[in-house]
Amino acid sequence: MEETKRTADSLLNQVNDAFGKLKIDEKIAKRQQLEEKINQPDYWQTTDNNLAQTESKQLADLVAMIEPWQEIRRDLTELGEFFELGDASMQNDLSDKLVLTTKAYDKLRSQLRFSGEHDSSNVVMTIQAGAGGNDAQDWAQMLQRMYLRWAEKNDVKVNVLSESAGEEAGLKSVSMNMSGQFVFGQLKGEHGVHRLVRLSPFNSANSRETSFAMVEVIPELAAPDEIEIDEADIRVDVYRAGGRGGQSVNTTDSAVRITHIPTGTVVSIQNERSQVQNRETALKVLKSRLVQLAAEQHLEELGDLKGPNKEAAWGNQIRSYVLHPYTMVKDGRSNYSTNDAQKVLDGELGELIDAYLNATLGK
Repeated sequence: MEETKRTADSLLNQVNDAFGKLKIDEKIAKRQQLEEKINQPDYWQTTDNNLAQTESKQLADLVAMIEPWQEIRRDLTELGEFFELGDASMQNDLSDKLVLTTKAYDKLRSQLRFSGEHDSSNVVMTIQAGAGGNDAQDWAQMLQRMYLRWAEKNDVKVNVLSESAGEEAGLKSVSMNMSGQFVFGQLKGEHGVHRLVRLSPFNSANSRETSFAMVEVIPELAAPDEIEIDEADIRVDVYRAGGRGGQSVNTTDSAVRITHIPTGTVVSIQNERSQVQNRETALKVLKSRLVQLAAEQHLEELGDLKGPNKEAAWGNQIRSYVLHPYTMVKDGRSNYSTNDAQKVLDGELGELIDAYLNATLGK
């Protein structure tokens, strides 16, 4: 029994360490605050609908993340109390319980990779066609499909914020909000230039072409109102939202484009029918993008920001997808490669994500 007790004590220490790394106590406090707020009798009548839905989703995500860890720690604490009794007749039952608790911990342990400041945040992903003309625009749409398929497989909800159709095919750009557990922690390694090599379907010679697209992954700020942007630093344009193939989404100028003049950062939102809602969403995304840009440039003040400077072209790619004359996907940071390119394009990104996280965590 003594050896089993030592194993349980060691596991409890690991769980307590995980509580610290994942800031679970802070998340418990945030959960309590949201529960108190949402449980107010007039909450749903007096709170903006978008904010109410956001806070309700935040609460559900916190509960889903916190409770399994609390249950494991509670089980291990109870096991420790039984071990203190020293009743040898309970040895088999306690050992069986410890095995089940260890299995539960092993399932949750992967979350320890997501202890970064924003790893538990939702994501705003923007895909922009780069060098390569029609091929690049088609590539941007292929990447969107890849991430949508990944989202379906991983219980991640996707909401398209804006979309600009390509001239002949594909997409010039698309922005999506992606929400779920540790979405930024999983997708942060997708941020960068993606390169495609294939036989082009857009020229009569069917020649081998290289095209590029930029994938931007930024964490959605939990409290965007805390970030201040000088109104003099932004330009707001409104226009009529248009669907694919020239179809009209609505008949009013509800789409909003906000430009941050000092950096040239542009955010366009057209998914809501209300211009006010689109402006609020665009401003929220802009603030998230500027905070991420400041972090990349190691700045403390947003006022010191320079514009993004990485072009979606040769030499800047983080990952290459080759479909001809052979098939391969290779990530230049982790050196992970696979010959099953179609599997990756169908949304099976787990091995690429794991390889990137292991490389950046020094494992």
